Amino acid sequence: MKALVIGSGGREHAILWALRRTSREPLDLYCAPGNGGISELAECVPVTDNTALVDFARINEVDLTIVGPEGPLADGIVDEFESAGLRIMGPNRAAARLEASKGFAKDFMTRHGIPTARYQLATSETEALDALRSGKFGRSDAAVVIKADGLAAGKGVVVAASPVEGEKAVKELLSGNLVSSSATEQLLIEEALKGREVSVLAFADGKDYVLMPPARDHKRIGERDTGPNTGGMGAITDRSVVDQETLQQIQREIVEPTLMGASQEGCPFKGILFVGLMLTADGPKVLEYNVRFGDPETQAILVRLQSDLFRIFQAITDGELRNVQAKWSDQSSACVVLASGGYPGPCEGGLPISGLNSAGDDVEIFHAGTSKSEGGGFLTAGGRVLGVAGADATLAEALSRCYAAIGRISWPGMQYRRDIGAFREGAVAGP
Repeated sequence: MKALVIGSGGREHAILWALRRTSREPLDLYCAPGNGGISELAECVPVTDNTALVDFARINEVDLTIVGPEGPLADGIVDEFESAGLRIMGPNRAAARLEASKGFAKDFMTRHGIPTARYQLATSETEALDALRSGKFGRSDAAVVIKADGLAAGKGVVVAASPVEGEKAVKELLSGNLVSSSATEQLLIEEALKGREVSVLAFADGKDYVLMPPARDHKRIGERDTGPNTGGMGAITDRSVVDQETLQQIQREIVEPTLMGASQEGCPFKGILFVGLMLTADGPKVLEYNVRFGDPETQAILVRLQSDLFRIFQAITDGELRNVQAKWSDQSSACVVLASGGYPGPCEGGLPISGLNSAGDDVEIFHAGTSKSEGGGFLTAGGRVLGVAGADATLAEALSRCYAAIGRISWPGMQYRRDIGAFREGAVAGP
């Protein structure tokens, strides 16, 4: 069997690793475009255009394509593959709007009675500033969240401590300095929810769904959740993330209404549904939807998978999820991201990475932004460079594995958070 994974980051490396590790039959693996670390696991294909990917899958008789990032899904790659008679795992363009437009997602939640923060959409600076000054989001000194409506790689969200800071954030987002102007054709202004964040992911085939272990992401660059948001600096899975009673409430009040609502609106959801939530004093509320695996949640989740991932992906595509089981180890897990100096701003690339061979066999190292040197070593090639993941009987032990391995890895300017797994009461909603 042949599988093609689309993407080039740590999430895609983890998917390919899990496919290789769990498959009951031999797999020929391709990745488009891949990265330095992925090249040791799959054949990397320098193709990113949707039409060229369709041609590659057809010519090479790929049995199943798996889409990693959100961009191709929003662009309708699933629709193109299916029109060509090719099997692909992921939601179509209509269903992908749940992530592609935060405004669409919030209105969708309203239509289907799914709990979320109070919000208002704005199509101009004047409209956004009027919304901030309206008092709709609480006291004059209350925190507010400003979000770019479109895709922004996790960086189009500003949590402002007050409406005054919110006004500054509106101007910064609309300036195009933080994210591309195409992502800010519409802004979302919403109240800042307080509580504990949790990410709930599910395999879904348009009719049935299967939950993955709940995870918690750490978005901000600095320890104690300081500094700007990033694509994610680490993630954990552990029993402490969410209790079973609350998880059942999330299924009943959020996951199931979301999937039912998508079907009612003519776009049954097939793929990976990611629900970012805040566990508030008033119950769980949705912060955002993603329509694919998260990064670095994927790395922390898949190190616990015991079932055949390729078979699960096939079942999603064929609408037969009820006929497969997704089994997970009874462990806790963590992934700690190692980033380049300067991230999430401009970063210097091409720096040699040392210590990978001595990191140890009790962790998995997933490459997010690396390339190969002429001598066969690895060089930095992005903001987030590596994800060090491990699982153990307790979260403390899993984190200990990760940080011990990190102590043996280095390159000039390497940065990472030393408090992954920590939680502080009173946190407010991130992206």
